[in-house]
Amino acid sequence: MYNLQDYLYNGLIFVNNILRKRHKKLTSLMIYSTTSCQSRCQHCSIWKKPTVHLTLNNIIQLMNSRCITPKTVVGLEGGEFVLHPEADEIMQWFDTHHPNYTLLTNALAVEKVIAAVKRHRPKHLYVSLDGKRDTYLYMRGRDGYDKVMQVIEACKTRLPVSLMFCLSPWNTFEDMAHVIEIAQKYGIDVRIGIYSTMSFFDTTKGLMETNDNDFLSKIPPGIHQTKENYDFVALYDEWKNQRLQLRCHSIFSELVVHSNGDVPLCQNLDVILGNIHHNTLDEIFNSRQTRKTQCRYSNTCNNCWINYHRKYDIILLRNLEKVFPKRLIELFYGKYQWTNCRHTTYRRHIKSITASTYTR
Repeated sequence: MYNLQDYLYNGLIFVNNILRKRHKKLTSLMIYSTTSCQSRCQHCSIWKKPTVHLTLNNIIQLMNSRCITPKTVVGLEGGEFVLHPEADEIMQWFDTHHPNYTLLTNALAVEKVIAAVKRHRPKHLYVSLDGKRDTYLYMRGRDGYDKVMQVIEACKTRLPVSLMFCLSPWNTFEDMAHVIEIAQKYGIDVRIGIYSTMSFFDTTKGLMETNDNDFLSKIPPGIHQTKENYDFVALYDEWKNQRLQLRCHSIFSELVVHSNGDVPLCQNLDVILGNIHHNTLDEIFNSRQTRKTQCRYSNTCNNCWINYHRKYDIILLRNLEKVFPKRLIELFYGKYQWTNCRHTTYRRHIKSITASTYTR
């Protein structure tokens, strides 16, 4: 998922963005280029919105920002990106000018997705899969399970492919185990998230409840054969029960742009930093007002468990703890805790809950 070079680079950008807040750089940029989507998901209502696109010219202007470097990973998303009327032209531009980009799809437009992968050169393909066949139909209102398999089979030898699974009120840990098995069958990666409220997608339910040990005991053992997933899922129980407290530093290095041009602070809060139709991304991301907003929410907000943001913080802190004592990290990061005992380190806590869960 990430190599040592990625960790080192992201660490350097973190230091730069903390010390040079007027000259921040992005490690990741997600472009929700269109609201067009053919799914009819229970968990997302974007398909009910009016169709709005960022044009190719909008995206080119956006990509010319100084805060974007050649190493910035750009995600092309929607809605469903391949339904964008300029999808082919946009990917062609990225092939030439910023090849460090990825594509996220629901795979329903199977021919378009396969053609896009064959014609262009995204670095990674992410394909949504919510669980077993009946779960997929129940959650998405479309019979697309076989289309996901077709896309995997056609694309897995051309580029890295990851299945995107989100644990939600509409599926189960059994569905998680099924998706892990599918990933293992095809020799591909799986990324696991947990349902969260997001204003852009007009999400339809509140957060999932947990029942402490019962929640942990349901996590399928197969998750340990995947990368970067177990700690994120297990720590949700700590966060939901208000024992885990982490600052949010991802907002200094990661950004999202909506199809109407809005640039939110993050995916969770309805806090808009600006709009690319009115200001450049550099003006928005590195303005004095944005710096104040980022600092305020970074220090006080612990209100989501969205993987785009919280995996960043988990990876940052667990890697820092490999080098420095927790007490020293807190001198420059601020106080944080993985569980109700503030002095417990990441390694000790994960080792403890893993042992207690699988020895019952």
